[in-house]
Amino acid sequence: MADKEATVYVIDLGDSMADCHNGRSESDLDFGMRYVWDKISTTVAASRKTWTVGVVGLNTDTTDNEQEREGLEGYDHISVLQPIGPMSMTALRELRSKIRPSHTSGGDAISAIVVAASMIDLFTKKLKYSRRIILVTNAEAPIDDDSLESVAGGLNESNIELTVIGVDFDDADYGFKEEDKSAVKAQNERALGKLVGYCDNAVLGTMAQAVEELATPRIKPVRPFKAYDGPLTLGDPSKYESAVSIHVERYFKTKRAPPPSASTVNMKPEFGMSQMHLDDDGDVDMGGAEFSGVKQMRTYRVNDPDAPGGKRDVEFEELAKGYQYGRTVVPFSESDFSVTKLETKKDFTILGFVPSSSCEPFLNMGETGIVVAQKQNEEAELALSALIHALHEVESYAVARYVQKDGAQPQMFLLKPNPGIEDDFECLYDVPLPFAEDLRTYQFPPLDKVVTITGAVLTEHRLLPSEDLTEAMSDFVDAMDLSEASVDDEGRPAEYAPIDELYNPIIHRMNQAIRARAIDPDAPIEPPAELLLRFSRPPKDLLNKAKRDIEALINIAEVKKVPEKAKGRYSKKEQVKPLSGLDIDSLLGQSRRTTISPDNAIPEFKQIFATAADDATVENATKQMGGIVRRLIQSSFADLQYAQAAENLRVMREKLIEHDRPVLYNKFVTALKKSTLSGELDGDRREMWAKYIVGGRLGLITNDESEISGVTEEIAKDFLKAT
Repeated sequence: MADKEATVYVIDLGDSMADCHNGRSESDLDFGMRYVWDKISTTVAASRKTWTVGVVGLNTDTTDNEQEREGLEGYDHISVLQPIGPMSMTALRELRSKIRPSHTSGGDAISAIVVAASMIDLFTKKLKYSRRIILVTNAEAPIDDDSLESVAGGLNESNIELTVIGVDFDDADYGFKEEDKSAVKAQNERALGKLVGYCDNAVLGTMAQAVEELATPRIKPVRPFKAYDGPLTLGDPSKYESAVSIHVERYFKTKRAPPPSASTVNMKPEFGMSQMHLDDDGDVDMGGAEFSGVKQMRTYRVNDPDAPGGKRDVEFEELAKGYQYGRTVVPFSESDFSVTKLETKKDFTILGFVPSSSCEPFLNMGETGIVVAQKQNEEAELALSALIHALHEVESYAVARYVQKDGAQPQMFLLKPNPGIEDDFECLYDVPLPFAEDLRTYQFPPLDKVVTITGAVLTEHRLLPSEDLTEAMSDFVDAMDLSEASVDDEGRPAEYAPIDELYNPIIHRMNQAIRARAIDPDAPIEPPAELLLRFSRPPKDLLNKAKRDIEALINIAEVKKVPEKAKGRYSKKEQVKPLSGLDIDSLLGQSRRTTISPDNAIPEFKQIFATAADDATVENATKQMGGIVRRLIQSSFADLQYAQAAENLRVMREKLIEHDRPVLYNKFVTALKKSTLSGELDGDRREMWAKYIVGGRLGLITNDESEISGVTEEIAKDFLKAT
């Protein structure tokens, strides 16, 4: 059953709430409404009908409450701005228009609390609800404190939680005290403190602390969700008497929390996106404006010479999926799919066991589940406990096949025992095992030795770290240790980023922005809270402490800045030389390359450009690469070599842009277009032009890419149009 809440906000709208105090540029009302709007917008975002909200205005210009209508005295200037009920964007918009400072201060805060309590009692009756009253005031208006004990007794009897948040209230625990406080406010603070003391469940705080705590992300409470209820088997109980079957229940332990998703909507242009409330049909009532979700519709056409225009519309039900086999499309009907689909039944069975030492931590990348025995089933509890302790004693994990329901895709789970020795809770934790295709294994050379071609093992080599470098790196790692980079409340070393203080900045920043836009569509969104960003950078004290170790590591490792890549035209003066000053080509006995082989065209083409000393070398290399591209297209069977030709063409284009020779490329690609579309390259090669050259953006080089190109963006677009 969903939890039910009834919360009434009592907001002081007196004339004194329009004033600014203690150096703030915003009024007391705006400062206090930061807390109220944040709480109400969170309720709206939750979109739960059982979370109800009501609002009572204190010190309003008019009077509108049930007690005053019944003729009771002392309830003047108190108005019910919103009856208790589910909160929506429409109600939020209407409420925003009512929250304005008044021109009076004749209301009584204690009477307003009585009005709120009466609203809650009338709405909740004797049902199970979480009942709350939140009073926001600066306590500048007189308060009648004659009936504090009786009011507190009514709140206790109705089990109502009272929260009093005062603007600039003194709070010794928070460390705030207002200087030059008026006598009326000081007396009211004491009265409200007495009321809180008389209540069984009440709290009194200052607004500065409440606003500061808004930056702390609120963790959404999640109820346990049962994903599986059935037998956990070892063997086949239907065939073997020795098989084991334990009735278990599986719940989610961890679940991925995605950021809130967006929906595409349509609205009339004369209305702004101030607020929206979707109804059951997807339409939105914005106080006269239509705001509805966008629905996509597709139409399918086939070639039909007898139909008008040569095409005929077909229904989706008449279509069949087709898969490409070479250049042929093979149709695959629904009946064919039924043959390939794996028919599964609800199942949770153990297939085998593996040593826990053989399970690497990186396998635990999925969402975690927890498996426990069925409630009130002593036989299942005893059997599962025996299995858990057996796995723990032999230091093994179980591998199980899991099918959540009939027809679902099977998953492979790794079951880890938790014998309850430390936390007194026995269960099996499960994580999904990855497929072999999900794992990428890479082999790297060892860091402590070098193996030569002849098989000799070298422990001292220029590629291996020296003892000084190893020691310097060890000191640097120790200096950047975060495990004790912070201090606790008692001044002792503590972990810098404990897991319970780490929040996902994407999710919480998105929620913060959505709440801000819902409250005020025109106001700018405030920057992210410092709490979300503080662990995105290393602590300054730790950096200053490790500065000496960092400098020592840089000196010993001879870290040097990499020169920027040479740009512009080639010349010997602009060529980048090694930091050592050695001529690598002469040391290796290599001469400058002048020819390009089709089997290794791209690396050899780049080598020529890296050592090109004159225009003739560049033109010759471009001519050779162009000939290779044309031969690949001409000799290609269907489109088998089109991708290779396009890649060669892309490298040619990049290098000629880098060396400021766009005219060479534009001249070649213009001739290539003519040959490709005219059939000169042994057949119909239009697919090469349309899919690989146009689709790969390998057209003319424009002025935006090279200043000396002489080709505008419009000319380049016209060039890509096939003729």
